[in-house]
Amino acid sequence: MFEAEAQGLQELRAANEIRVPRVIDCGISHGQSHLVLERLDLWQPTADVERCFGEQLAKLHRHTQKQFGWFRDNTIGQTPQRNELSDDWIAFFREQRLLFQIDLARDNGYDLREPGARLSALLPELFTGYEPVPSLLHGDLWAGNWGSVDGEAVIFDPAVYYGDRESDIAMTMLFGGFGKAFYNSYEATWPMAPGHDKRLQLYQLYHILNHLNLFGSAYLGRAEQLLAVLLRT
Repeated sequence: MFEAEAQGLQELRAANEIRVPRVIDCGISHGQSHLVLERLDLWQPTADVERCFGEQLAKLHRHTQKQFGWFRDNTIGQTPQRNELSDDWIAFFREQRLLFQIDLARDNGYDLREPGARLSALLPELFTGYEPVPSLLHGDLWAGNWGSVDGEAVIFDPAVYYGDRESDIAMTMLFGGFGKAFYNSYEATWPMAPGHDKRLQLYQLYHILNHLNLFGSAYLGRAEQLLAVLLRT
C-alpha cells in the first residue's frame, strides 16, 4: 500500500502542475513498513489559493495516457483498487469500480446486487455524446487530502490512476471543503461536458460504496439513494 502511494505521489509530482510532497523513503525497517514524506505545515486555503488550485487541477487532468487504469493496482483508503489497463472507460468503470464495490458490499452483508446490475446495464446511457479521455487523477480528492502551503495548493494521500476527470470533481463535492472559486476556475480552464451532473452522482456512488465497505451501515442509505436516482436516468 505504501509503495503504491509513493509511486502515485511521484506520478503526480512528475506532472509538475500542483505541489506534491516529496517522497523521502519507503520500505521496511525493523519489521515495520514506512512511508516518509517531506514535512509540510498546512494552512487554511484562501479564495486565491482555491482559484489557482481549480486551474491547476484542470491542467493536471490534461496529462493523459493511451489507456484507462494504471501500471499497477493500489488502494482507495484501505480498500484494494484495481487498475487493469483498458481501452474502454465504461467497461473499466463497470468491472473495476462499480461491480467490484458491489461485490465487496455483498461480502460485508449489504446486498445491492440487483440495483447494481441494473445500473451496470444502463451505464452507456450516461455517456451518450461524451467520450472521456484517460486523465491523470488524484483519485481520492476530498477536503482532507489537500491544503495550502506558502500560498499554494498541495495534494497528498492519492489513489492515482488514469480515468474520467469528472470522477475527481465528483469526490470534491462529497464532503465539502471546496468553494466556488475552485469550481469556477476549473470550469473556466476546462469546462465540464453536458450530462456531467448525472455522471458526478455515478462517481460519487463509487466512493459512497467504498465508505460503506470501510465504515459500515451509516453509508447504506446514501448508497441506496444514489442508486435509485441513477436508475431513474
